[in-house]
Amino acid sequence: MNGTEDSVADAVSATVARYGGNPHYVLQMLREIQESCDWISPEAIDRLQSALCLPRTKIEGVAGFYAFLYSRPRGRYRVLFSDNITDRMLGNLELLDYMCEQLWVERGKTSEDGLVSIDTASCTGMCDQGPALLVNNYAVTRMTRDRVDEICELIRDKVPLADWPQEYFRIDDQVRRKDILLGSAFAPGDALSAALARGPEALLAEIKTSNLRGRGGAGFGTGLKWEACRSAEGGARCVVCNADEGEPGTFKDRVLLASYADMVFEGMTLCALAIGSERGMLYLRGEYRYLLDQLNAVLERRRRRKLLGTGILGRSGFDFDIEIHLGAGAYVCGEESALIESLEGKRGTPRNRPPFPVTHGYLGQPTVVNNVETFAASCLIVQRGGSWYAGIGTPASAGTKILSVSGDCARPGLYEYPFGISVSEVLQDCGGLDAQAVQVSGPSGTCIAAPEFGRRIAFEDIPTAGAFMVFDHSRDMFEVARNFVHFFAHESCGFCTPCRVGTSLLKKLMDKLNNGHGSPYDLAEIEKLNRLLQSMSHCGLGHSACNPVLDTIAKFRPAYEKRLQHKEFEPAFDLDRALRKARQMTGRDDAGAHFAPASGSDR
Repeated sequence: MNGTEDSVADAVSATVARYGGNPHYVLQMLREIQESCDWISPEAIDRLQSALCLPRTKIEGVAGFYAFLYSRPRGRYRVLFSDNITDRMLGNLELLDYMCEQLWVERGKTSEDGLVSIDTASCTGMCDQGPALLVNNYAVTRMTRDRVDEICELIRDKVPLADWPQEYFRIDDQVRRKDILLGSAFAPGDALSAALARGPEALLAEIKTSNLRGRGGAGFGTGLKWEACRSAEGGARCVVCNADEGEPGTFKDRVLLASYADMVFEGMTLCALAIGSERGMLYLRGEYRYLLDQLNAVLERRRRRKLLGTGILGRSGFDFDIEIHLGAGAYVCGEESALIESLEGKRGTPRNRPPFPVTHGYLGQPTVVNNVETFAASCLIVQRGGSWYAGIGTPASAGTKILSVSGDCARPGLYEYPFGISVSEVLQDCGGLDAQAVQVSGPSGTCIAAPEFGRRIAFEDIPTAGAFMVFDHSRDMFEVARNFVHFFAHESCGFCTPCRVGTSLLKKLMDKLNNGHGSPYDLAEIEKLNRLLQSMSHCGLGHSACNPVLDTIAKFRPAYEKRLQHKEFEPAFDLDRALRKARQMTGRDDAGAHFAPASGSDR
């Protein structure tokens, strides 16, 4: 649309009507209005305020929280280069600069004609087929200079996204190793039929017997969670699937949703049977916008086959349906209570706990929140039994784990193993034979150095949500850690001062080391920040922000020591560096345009 007052009015009216004027859907409304009008204008907020009877500050607060919502005009083509470390390793920044040059636009700004804006996004979930970018929230993979040239021409010619070559948007599963889940011959309805034959109590007993633990990283017992929700006081219950896999290096849920969606939705329906729920929601990260229509089609097909809706499989009283909520670019919404806040149409701020979601979750109702992989695995348990599943893996880590492997390896992609597999075996399979380090479970996880490659992927050794990022001996582990620190600073929700300020200070310290002003004082300051963040932060983002720095200092100290160019404290401010922008604007780079600091007694 052209953004006129009439078009805004039509877009707001249609969107509000589609959601029945329910203010808990304000995030979805804002997202859809933006898709219609290119941005969220003050007029749109005025009309939403009137239609929903919400304070304007609340609507603006939601619009301002999510990275993919724009309260100022952006280009008709909004290009966001994925800035995950694996994309960096593949040359994403060089491609970004090249595109900016070709389209005559500065990074982070909109072109003068309003046609295009170019910037970065934290991670698009395409780490196995990067460099990647988003154009109007649709992923484009395998970027090259030639592809940049082609895309620039399409943008100049104002070709609609729907008419771009479909090859640009090709996203492969790249499943390299299958086991019981990825290799299962699952047929929609099989697990539900088995569960109905058993009954809800026996179904719950099988999940508990299986020792299935949450695959989102925390590893809480799935059966215990379902049982706690079933036993909680209150009438209505809710099932939520957390598909907001924003941890850099993780993309397994993307593949499960693309090719195993029936299994995921059936697992949610099994949970509904076990706890007595009639309502399910899947929270899909905004970077996976391209999956939305496909997933809604799967849900509609399941309704037609009586696998969702009223009287599932002819069982009177077994009523359950699922709706999809699309996120809008907020990493913190991967935390279950922040995700619930977002589902309720709020800013994604983590809640204080207790109470926990199993007793006070969505709209205060008992709620189960599980990961995509967890729900899919529950189908196998119901079909083949809890004892069978518990016999796979290790005593403390039953079943299999899907790893998202990326980085310096010959065969990136998905690998499914029984728990207990060693890091070295995974490296052998994926062709990461020159690895000096592996980052397991993303920036918030653990950095494993070569002497530790005998360690095992298991809750009792190295727990993981699924990321497995390989770095060979050509990589500077300081730069890897610095990228992760920038990620945490960017993704802090800003709710608590320790995290909001602490991640920013950590970022500045790492940049100071990078710019040649480091001293042992700065390493001591990083340790102080870690103690502060771990003890005072509101949620896990702040608690884990220093992990990549402390891990790499301990295991790759030479990468830091070469940046400690001063024995005593050195200020971070560099006047010559500060003048760089002025030199760029004036086109001068001669000696007279540089500041040469005095030395020795002249200081």
